[in-house]
Amino acid sequence: MRRAGWLGGLVVLAVAGSVLVAAPASADDIRNREYWLASYGIQTAWSTTRGAGVTIAVIDTGVDGSHPDLTGTVVGGTDVSGVGSANGQKPVGTDSEHGTMVASLLAGHGNGPGNADGVLGVAPAAKLLSVSVGLGVGATGSDDQIAQAVRWSADHGANIINMSLTRNTLDWPPSWDDAFLYAMKKGVIIVAAAGNRGSGTTEVGAPATMPGVVVVAGVDQNGNASFDASSQGITLSVAAPSEPLVGAAPGGGYYQWAGTSGATPLVAGVLALIEASHPKLSAGNVINRLTATATAKGNAIVYGSGLMNAAAAVTAQVPTVNADPARELENWIRLNRRATASPSPVPTAVPPPVAPRSAAAAAAPESPFGQVLPTVGSLRDVGVPLLVYITFATLLLFVLRRIRREFKGARRK
Repeated sequence: MRRAGWLGGLVVLAVAGSVLVAAPASADDIRNREYWLASYGIQTAWSTTRGAGVTIAVIDTGVDGSHPDLTGTVVGGTDVSGVGSANGQKPVGTDSEHGTMVASLLAGHGNGPGNADGVLGVAPAAKLLSVSVGLGVGATGSDDQIAQAVRWSADHGANIINMSLTRNTLDWPPSWDDAFLYAMKKGVIIVAAAGNRGSGTTEVGAPATMPGVVVVAGVDQNGNASFDASSQGITLSVAAPSEPLVGAAPGGGYYQWAGTSGATPLVAGVLALIEASHPKLSAGNVINRLTATATAKGNAIVYGSGLMNAAAAVTAQVPTVNADPARELENWIRLNRRATASPSPVPTAVPPPVAPRSAAAAAAPESPFGQVLPTVGSLRDVGVPLLVYITFATLLLFVLRRIRREFKGARRK
């Protein structure tokens, strides 16, 4: 039994178990376990595209590019943990097999005659970047590793970033604001796992709570919400199979596993098929094709827009939209980071306390006339009305004196 502090899929494996499957002697051993290839329109979509020309960064525990199902697929990478290899292909951490399993579901090409054996990913013609992170281990903290990994991926040609992990908190550090926004402004689509209730993630956690991120929920083989292998929340985008799954393991083996860590690369693969078949679409419209063509299932808090449908996502007529993931995140940052920042003092209706006078000021005699020069407020509130009254009184006195003279003159006559 293995447990990962962050990684959604393998946290579930501590509950459901992770069973090593022997290397296949025929396609029946592994390939026939991949029921989602037919059930979710993936094989139909392959008649249009298999994802050629699209590059996906796998931010995970490292991808073993020497696995027979992944040879030639990993075209670059790096390590941000300080404990991996320079190319990101050395598995790191206690759940070191995780990244290779994720990569195989995303872009595995199988092996053997006609590639009939082994794991076949959703986008088998796509290329991968392996960015190894040591969640819970390494020279820097996990938050900083993720921010660095996202920036590196955006700078090295990633069209899509797969993040089969969760922070297990609704919030995230400000360093993620900058890194994720940086990637989104470059047109990179970020896909994240919802997490798994069976591992204690009862509600979706970051990065799956971040605006603009594609969030993946998990369902069982019948297309119903997985109780253990998925979390729920209002940020869900679509749902995909999260149990039972198979995946390639470092060194050439295979694992049976469960979790939204596996559902996430299936959706990332569909996004790769959309990008390959509609290369001129913006990131917002690529995501819109994914959600608009999903097969409606039920409660959005459980299934998002519904079950992914690769065939429809690639071929259906979908009107364009003005959606922009970067703008969504940018607006959130502008409104929420400003609100949580230390506010400036706000004046209230209560008069401020009078500051104590210095000893010299206290010793000086008070002027019997108060303030020598009037203030603007005193001129406005007292001086102007007083001037009006004096002027009126002067005119009245003048008129009365004039009337008195006239009256005296009349009596003399």
